[in-house]
Amino acid sequence: MFLGIDVGTGGTRALLVDREGRVVASAASEHAAVHSEQIGWAEQQPEDWWRAAREAIAGAIAAAELDGAKIQSVGLTGQMHGCVMLDAAGEVLRPALIWCDQRTQPECDWLNDKIGRERLIELTCNPALPNFTLTKLLWVRTHQPEIFARIAHVLCPKDYVRYRLTGEFAIDMQEASGTLLLDVAHRRWSEEVAEAAGIPLAWLPRLFEGPEICARVSDAGAAATGLAAGTPVAAGAGDQGAGAVGMGIVSPGAVSATIGTSGVVFAATDKPTLDRLGRLHTFCHAVPGMWHVMGVTNGAGLSLRWLRDTFAAGTSYDELTAGAARIPAASDGMLWAPYLFGERTPHLDPLARAAFVGVTASHTRAHFVRAVMEGVAFSLRDTLSLFAELGIPAARIRLGGGGARGPLWRQIQADVYGQPVELLAAEEGGAFGAALLAAVGVAAWQSVEDACAETVHVAETIQPKNAAAMEAAYARFRRMYPALREIGRA
Repeated sequence: MFLGIDVGTGGTRALLVDREGRVVASAASEHAAVHSEQIGWAEQQPEDWWRAAREAIAGAIAAAELDGAKIQSVGLTGQMHGCVMLDAAGEVLRPALIWCDQRTQPECDWLNDKIGRERLIELTCNPALPNFTLTKLLWVRTHQPEIFARIAHVLCPKDYVRYRLTGEFAIDMQEASGTLLLDVAHRRWSEEVAEAAGIPLAWLPRLFEGPEICARVSDAGAAATGLAAGTPVAAGAGDQGAGAVGMGIVSPGAVSATIGTSGVVFAATDKPTLDRLGRLHTFCHAVPGMWHVMGVTNGAGLSLRWLRDTFAAGTSYDELTAGAARIPAASDGMLWAPYLFGERTPHLDPLARAAFVGVTASHTRAHFVRAVMEGVAFSLRDTLSLFAELGIPAARIRLGGGGARGPLWRQIQADVYGQPVELLAAEEGGAFGAALLAAVGVAAWQSVEDACAETVHVAETIQPKNAAAMEAAYARFRRMYPALREIGRA
């Protein structure tokens, strides 16, 4: 039995998986609401993650009616890019700035001036963005120097939970890639970036590959959770890395397209692929010796929720999509630019604005719904277009998140991507991937690839039906952003 722990934004989930890859039990505990003192700020209390993790772990063990000593190993995943600051005694110095905190654009500008934008991308394979951990550290240095002076350890959210569970300071390569302090190509901390930014390397945790055993449950961790002291703990991965393992995206040519609140297109690569314009993220994979590239749409599932809540409050998604399914592909000429919160890939433009284009008096609510679903898929297609530009293969695309659950959005994606897409028999998210990494760490499988081959299965392949119409609509979609660009700057 293997335990995967997912320290998300809204809560922590614990999942027990057996040797056949079956989910035996799971439990979850909600986190306190994200605190936002000012617009664009987002903070959470690390102690609350540990409280939720204790409850979720104990709940999963109880649901399985299992002795905690039967669990062979533990893996962790969770929200990426957060910044947990501890003093020399291991005590939290302030609430953690989490992934969606947007206050640090001045620190991004400072890094670009100090190191050079192109040089920073060369060193870390990524541009300076407010999401990344380093920029949050620099904000604290500028605005709370008394706290910065007391920092002895810096961790990401799931790694704080690991510290409380084991007493060890550790991080995996995939998670570390999102700190902007990792030399992604060489899988080591970047001394040049750390020195230029004024961050002591001694603050940073030890680096491990995803399935590598990096710690063991301490006596205190055992007493708090019901796990056995000495249980091996694997390094794990951030949420996108562990989610990719759980979907079997572990070899070149494998791609996932996941529509949640945001949308992510994720491709495994056998070498670091650098986009010198910074439009894609290039991270170490959770699979040792592998990398991945990733494009992000900020307002994916969020677009459909916004439309429902604003114009169709009380209407179910099923009712909305049933109407949209009766509308022809390409929505009779209507387009949606899903830039409700600016856009990351490919525009890197926090001031990008959303818009409906091509509206006529004959369009109905169902047209608007279908246009939103198509616009989100077009935005994800932008990442696939960058993959093609950079020579990254996309031989098969697997769907995840809410975009995989409804037949209409599945078909729209096949049509927009212009190739078959695969639906998995079961998608259990990052916690499942973390459990597989933990299993590989104790040699239940010889490799992550072997674990995925035995446990991840395709249930259905959806063929394109309207690829020509969608290709023409996508060409029109590509012309929207340049026309809209100045609206957010007016």
